[in-house]
Amino acid sequence: MRTEDFWKLIDEARAGGGGEPGPVAARAVALLAERDPEDIIGYARHQTRVLAASHKADLWGAAYLINGGASADGFEHFRGWLMAQGRAVFARAVAEPDSLAELPQVRAASLSGEEFSAERMLSVPWDAYRKATATELPADRDPVRTPDLNDFWDFDDEDEARRRLPRLAALFVEPPME
Repeated sequence: MRTEDFWKLIDEARAGGGGEPGPVAARAVALLAERDPEDIIGYARHQTRVLAASHKADLWGAAYLINGGASADGFEHFRGWLMAQGRAVFARAVAEPDSLAELPQVRAASLSGEEFSAERMLSVPWDAYRKATATELPADRDPVRTPDLNDFWDFDDEDEARRRLPRLAALFVEPPME
């Protein structure tokens, strides 16, 4: 599966799923399950690459600010939500995590406390493969390695958050007293 095909399927799922991650994931499973099993395997490989490319400290910091904390699993689920937002939003957030401050739903979350998580988006290829073949998705023999983020910055350090993610910090960190 090519990059264009991966994101096109997500766009189709978004159109039929109302934009919410749960329905988008369900629609993606249905659309993918109609394809050849090799396409499903290709989708899984591409999803792994997409998640590896987004495994960055500043994006984790953005997830931490937006969701009021983010464990390793929480960061993974946040990236599932981000994937459900489509290619343009995903690519921009990976390149510039602070751009998430421009999304209306993120701005609204700064007031409501809503958290963004979509674990179901991460299981799309496994669920689709099981639906299409009644068997489990084969393990990838050529796994993609994610970078080690043991040197990430202290996400609770408000000054560092303001320095690295100024627009998100303006929304989610109490402004400094003057």
